Amino acid sequence: MEIGNRLELTAEERERIGLAVQAAEQRTNAEIVPMIVVRSGLYREVRHWVGLGLALLVLTILLTIESRWLPWGWHASNAAWLLLSTLVAYGSGAWLGTLWPVIRLCTSAERIRHKVKLRAERAFSQHAVSHTRERSGVLIMLSILERQIYVLPDRSLDGLASTDYWAQVVQAAVDRLQCGDIVGGLCQGIERCGLLLADICPGRPGDNPNELPDELIQEP
Repeated sequence: MEIGNRLELTAEERERIGLAVQAAEQRTNAEIVPMIVVRSGLYREVRHWVGLGLALLVLTILLTIESRWLPWGWHASNAAWLLLSTLVAYGSGAWLGTLWPVIRLCTSAERIRHKVKLRAERAFSQHAVSHTRERSGVLIMLSILERQIYVLPDRSLDGLASTDYWAQVVQAAVDRLQCGDIVGGLCQGIERCGLLLADICPGRPGDNPNELPDELIQEP
């Protein structure tokens, strides 16, 4: 497995996740859909804010030490250099604003959670997780940049378990994800989700069709 701005899983790792889904669904009539996305938001505003901040910092420093770098007073060429330095600083800051650690540092936890929630809701619709006989699909989405995992059950399941129960699925995954084991964390979350679904939506012998694919969904 390689991780950076992209996540590359081996065939064995993808198969491991698929088998975890199959095992979990043996105990329930619900359908589990695992998904990994590289990021849930673009956070373009971070680039602008970091660029603006760095430009203002450079401009302030240059004006503060004006007497040292402009000992003979202002000239047109001096103004041009000042403008150029400010623009270069803005461009450098805008580039820094594309780096993942900077995005996480400059974005509020509330906004990150909101972006992950919106991405999960969009994926739920795009991948037809609700297209099951009993509206019993569950999306488990891991967003790499945001370092968050989001569990989104269909409406028929949402009222059968409290938020604390779904939080247990997240926590089960986080325990492994914090160690850098992305595949293991996702599999552990799937297993815990299967145990929860077995209580609120148990499988019926002879009437447990596999309505949604078990394979991992990966998107940028």
